[in-house]
Amino acid sequence: MDLLTNAGIFLYPLALCSVVAVAITIERLLSLRKSRVMPRHLVEAFLTHDTENLQGDSRSVAGRIIAFQSERNPDAEALNAFARLEGSRMERGIFLLEVVIGVAPLLGLLGTVTGLTQVFSGFSADTGLPEPAAFIKGIALALNTTILGLSIAIPALVAHAYLLRRVEALAARIEMAVQALIESKPRA
Repeated sequence: MDLLTNAGIFLYPLALCSVVAVAITIERLLSLRKSRVMPRHLVEAFLTHDTENLQGDSRSVAGRIIAFQSERNPDAEALNAFARLEGSRMERGIFLLEVVIGVAPLLGLLGTVTGLTQVFSGFSADTGLPEPAAFIKGIALALNTTILGLSIAIPALVAHAYLLRRVEALAARIEMAVQALIESKPRA
């Protein structure tokens, strides 16, 4: 608890960074489940090349691509463009993790500099010794904000790397599915 109380005013922006990182991570983990991107029945249809009677829906990325294909009967280029759009939607919000990864340690560093400024401004001109209360408060601020900034940024970095890798893997699956749709389309 001392860690939080000794972080001073920097606690609020650091807490905001933490909330944003946790919210984005949870939301993306839920949104990037296989059932939300490409449900099992669609995977099986694509693997067996049985794409003639697929029904699209709005519950999954692959379902939206299939619905687009069946409703609009696009050419291969338009279908690929729509699939890229759906793929980019899978990355929604992940950039905020990048912001947290950059901002949290910088806020910690700003707290460190502020704390050290308090320490050095508390030196007595007469004795050359620091005022004990200002010294302790400044060092506590410096160390606690550094700890908080790094403890927010490191898990956000891990989540960011995992989510980007997850999006890449799912986008590859979607690309294969789109290719199967294009190949199964009757030639005009």
